[in-house]
Amino acid sequence: MTDERSLDEIIRYNVNDGVATITIDRPEARNALTPDQRNRLIDLFQQVSADLNVRAVILAGTDKSFCTGADLRARQPKNPRPDDAPDRAVGEPTRMIAMGAQRLIAAVMDCEKPVVAAVSGVAAGIGAHLAFASDIVVIGESTRFIEVFVRRGIMPDGGGTYLLPRLVGPLKAKELMFFGDDIDADTAISLGLANSQVTDEEVLSEAQRFADRLATLPTRALAYTKRLVNHSFESDRQRAFDEEATAQELVVSTVDAQEGIKSFVEGRKPVFRGF
Repeated sequence: MTDERSLDEIIRYNVNDGVATITIDRPEARNALTPDQRNRLIDLFQQVSADLNVRAVILAGTDKSFCTGADLRARQPKNPRPDDAPDRAVGEPTRMIAMGAQRLIAAVMDCEKPVVAAVSGVAAGIGAHLAFASDIVVIGESTRFIEVFVRRGIMPDGGGTYLLPRLVGPLKAKELMFFGDDIDADTAISLGLANSQVTDEEVLSEAQRFADRLATLPTRALAYTKRLVNHSFESDRQRAFDEEATAQELVVSTVDAQEGIKSFVEGRKPVFRGF
């Protein structure tokens, strides 16, 4: 399937009042991602990390799907090779996953601004992992998360075997990945895969409500909090305590920290700037 629209029309981006909204707009493919579209998302998440005008991010999809993962019909670029080399040499799949799906999920997790996933409809494969990597997840009544890999005869990638056990525990993660059954909205809430469930029509406005609130908070404090929580399962107690103390030392030097203290002393609501 080919897209006649430009990359910027398919991966839409805008910033309003400190909130960046990234929208996957490819309904004809149920918002499945080609390599170019995936790379555009990676670039945007890196861009918002560095943009002081951005305080929070919404990631959304159009129509009836959030994202159905990688577009398996998309043409993959071929690396230079001798004429007698195999179509898939040892090392190439590993490199493709590391530089593709895993890099995308890492871009969401490493984004220095909080990411709110607005999940309407189906989030399958890497699409589900995009939501699981986000910081706040809003779902609609028709939302379905699907670990679709087993249905294709392959195992989960794109960070799924890392993310899902941390969210639901190893036993439930294996069940979901082994069978690839649809996870409906009610089950997603009960498993802790989402923060809020609303009607399909309210998903984007609910995500906007979260993002607007996040955009008024001390952005650098949120960034370090996100980083430490994401690392917490890999840290022993002493390392976690040391990293927490070091991060706090950096945070107390920010403009927002000074404003927080000053507003408390003056008995008023703080006005945080994000730096």
